[in-house]
Amino acid sequence: MQFDPAFWTIVSLSLKVASVAIMVALPFAIITAWILARRQFWGHGLLNGIVHLPLVLPPVVTGYLLLITFGRNGPVGGFLFDTFGITFAFTWTGAALAAGIMAFPLMVRAIRLGFDAVDTGLEAAAATLGASPARVFLTVTLPLIAPGILAGAVLGFAKALGEFGATITFVAAIPGQTQTIPSAIYGLLQVPGQEGAVVTLVVVSIILAMGALIVSEWLSSRMAKRLAA
Repeated sequence: MQFDPAFWTIVSLSLKVASVAIMVALPFAIITAWILARRQFWGHGLLNGIVHLPLVLPPVVTGYLLLITFGRNGPVGGFLFDTFGITFAFTWTGAALAAGIMAFPLMVRAIRLGFDAVDTGLEAAAATLGASPARVFLTVTLPLIAPGILAGAVLGFAKALGEFGATITFVAAIPGQTQTIPSAIYGLLQVPGQEGAVVTLVVVSIILAMGALIVSEWLSSRMAKRLAA
């Protein structure tokens, strides 16, 4: 399978799933991180626990919960299919949903640290000059937390790229449709004589993960220097 069409299909599908997962989850992660960092309310601890639940639950449990919720017979999945014709179970979009949920806590944690590091005096100063809360957030807060957003997005992307347990439980490993790099590695390990293909996919996984982290570190340092200037 080394570098044949099946290999590139697996890699491209993995990149598509991870990219879509992060693009969809990132706005929700920013909002959630802001709520957890800046608001105190009854149920704050409960919300924080729910957000971080995928980190401590076995991924298979998360995948099963997604299956019974978003499957054709599930309350949400049944409604989406009957109303809009949308199906998540056993599709690549379902893989993106599972990957996004598993990556969500890491994104929220990184972005929340960014909010915690912001000098609220700068926001207050902008507000006293007549800026609306939305303008303060967009022109002051958001640029200041950009390194945190970037770090969260890249960490989430790396997590989504390597997600296995929840994905294979929710969408299986259908070649060309839901088979990502981790599920392909798992499948190849069950077949004698496929060690070469396994090693190739493992090396690709390491390269993609390390590349994402290096790019994140480089962009974060540039952003930090720009903000300090």
